[in-house]
Amino acid sequence: MLEELNPFAIAQKQLDQAAEIMGLDSATHELLRWPLRELHVTLPVRMDDGSTNVYHGYRVQYNDARGPAKGGIRYHPNETVDTVRALAAWMTWKTAVADLPLGGGKGGIICNPKEMSEGEKERLSRAYIRQVGRILGPDLDIPAPDVATNAQVMSWMLDEYEAIKGYHCPGVITGKPLPLGGSAGRGPATGIGTVVTIREALKRLDINASTTTAAIQGFGNVAQSAAIGYIDMLGGQVVCVSCWDHKDRASYTYTKKGGIDPHFLVTITDAYGTIDKEAAMDAGYEVLDGDAWIGLEADVLIPAAIENVVTGETVKRIHPKVKVLAEAANGPTTPEADEYLRGHDIYVIPDFLCNAGGVTVSYFEQVQNAYGYYWEEETVHERMDKKMTAAFHGVHETAQKHNVHNRMGAYIVAVARVAEACKLRGWV
Repeated sequence: MLEELNPFAIAQKQLDQAAEIMGLDSATHELLRWPLRELHVTLPVRMDDGSTNVYHGYRVQYNDARGPAKGGIRYHPNETVDTVRALAAWMTWKTAVADLPLGGGKGGIICNPKEMSEGEKERLSRAYIRQVGRILGPDLDIPAPDVATNAQVMSWMLDEYEAIKGYHCPGVITGKPLPLGGSAGRGPATGIGTVVTIREALKRLDINASTTTAAIQGFGNVAQSAAIGYIDMLGGQVVCVSCWDHKDRASYTYTKKGGIDPHFLVTITDAYGTIDKEAAMDAGYEVLDGDAWIGLEADVLIPAAIENVVTGETVKRIHPKVKVLAEAANGPTTPEADEYLRGHDIYVIPDFLCNAGGVTVSYFEQVQNAYGYYWEEETVHERMDKKMTAAFHGVHETAQKHNVHNRMGAYIVAVARVAEACKLRGWV
């Protein structure tokens, strides 16, 4: 059971299955099973009360055969090196499946940012860059926001990096605010990209998107933009969202007859994706248990929060009406649950395809930083839509060709591209 829920064990198992189907040679297979390098750091941080807390963090560069490592930095109290390794592996496959000239990496710090002041988070962010900055750079490794980090955190990190280097280098970090070289359209990109892949999946299934409903887990940045996009882009209805309430230390599902209004819910949601429960109830929302989202009647399920939420147990609660599972989160589905989904003919859009909109626009941000010329949001999203649509059909057609499920189709596409780059370099 522990191995089933270990994200890195899951990532390796998925790769092993793809390698067997592809007939990948043993040396390349073994190379791709492990990070090329990783840095573990210890971070002393002065707190507001004058005491010093010691935090631990990581930066994993999984593979950079196709280009500089790319991946977010997350702040989470339950962060582990295996989680970061898995996410770095998935970033490697994500950039490859989207056909971006990038590799994969990931970073994380074990901390609870919800219990830290802005000053404490700033000092922690700067301390991380003082340790990890030596392996970062626009041609080496480019971080971005992830769980519990945002554009402000990226601003502190960019400033610390530039202070150490002594020159401006906006391309070292993406997900920045616009005044510091950020890209228009970066904030909602992951959620919008998720909706693009759902749109294409529904076309493949010959389902009219405007008649469909979706249930979403999470209400952070990705879930918010996915909920808004599902309504505005597809004309569908969102039956619920769920979120962790850090005040109650419990999770809740928010639903409403006729569908939720994500635009309203955003106005009563804090920076960490927690909806104001009282304000929601005053507006007529029904508040259910946090796990209820997975069992509500819907056509599309969108896990958009953390890993390992669709497990061998929870998957059995999925409503029979569900046709599509769109993995806006990283690693939300365990292998045992995957088997159940295949057995029940649910079309899965795998995470490193489904949520690749964010890294695609991060890549666009790097391009704009390099040129010193910035695009309008409409242009950014048009180009992202084109990339995501092409990636979706490449995965779907590969899965059909090899008679495998979509996750394996995505792995075959991505692993083949990374393996080719490794071989061309003479690594194997």
